[in-house]
Amino acid sequence: MKKVTIIGSGHVGASSALYISEKRLANVVLIDVVEGLAHGRALDSVEAAPIRHYDTRINGTTNFAEMVDSDVVVVTAGKARKPGMSRDDLLKINAKIISSISKEIARYAPNTIIIMVTNPLDVMAYVALKVSGFALKRVVGMAGVLDSTRFRYFLADKLGVNVGDTTALVLGGHGDSMVPLPRYATVSGIPIPELLEKDDIDKLIERTRKGGAEIVSYLKTGSAFWAPAAGVAEMVECVIRDKMRILPCSAYMRGEYGIEGIFVGVPIKLGKNGVEEIIELSLAKEENEALANSASKVKSIVEKLEDERLV
Repeated sequence: MKKVTIIGSGHVGASSALYISEKRLANVVLIDVVEGLAHGRALDSVEAAPIRHYDTRINGTTNFAEMVDSDVVVVTAGKARKPGMSRDDLLKINAKIISSISKEIARYAPNTIIIMVTNPLDVMAYVALKVSGFALKRVVGMAGVLDSTRFRYFLADKLGVNVGDTTALVLGGHGDSMVPLPRYATVSGIPIPELLEKDDIDKLIERTRKGGAEIVSYLKTGSAFWAPAAGVAEMVECVIRDKMRILPCSAYMRGEYGIEGIFVGVPIKLGKNGVEEIIELSLAKEENEALANSASKVKSIVEKLEDERLV
């Protein structure tokens, strides 16, 4: 049986463990520095197994050594957003947390694939890569999968169609400058510009960009977790089962799309080795400009981290 470790046992981490178990992908280790939290979340999850019909194990611990030999390590640990906060407001706090965690991953699971979830996601993936010293393809961020599923839901809701008939693609940094691409959004293969007016599409794009903040505004003291966890489980499945699916994820760029030296959301082929390939689309001028703008925002944050010697 494969092994997945999830670092951080809050709502996203615990929900990810449950989804992974229900897919019967791997045994799961939940790690959290808060005494008893991972143990309790793990025990609650396995007690549901007889009803939900999965037989994978979920174990909770505070000991990072328990991640040894993990095929995938998912990082959800960090401070969550509160109302009025942007993902970037979390920068310094979470950079220190991710730096510490990345050292533990490199120590106990040097051959694993890291899936980063902690915000600001693209920047935290960069921190994990630099601190762990891993190969570029073995660190990937869960962003576009979440943003695209939100776009798909908003699209289906607007048109009154089945969500299963929708596809969508969202590129760029995981923040307010993300780049949903209407040309690559479809319903049963029909591009949405043929189904909706431009004003309606623009509203869906804006809601997608603000999707996380919308949920934070309702919850007041927390942020989204079920949809992010579903995105995590989909990515874990691609790695564990070598699915080689093309998904929008945050990957380290080496000149693709004219972007260099940072993580940003692009279509990738995701398999057992992590980022198997970055897919370069032929983007229109305005799409390229939007992606470049989004990437520049990520780069400026990375440079701020480096200036302050936080990575």
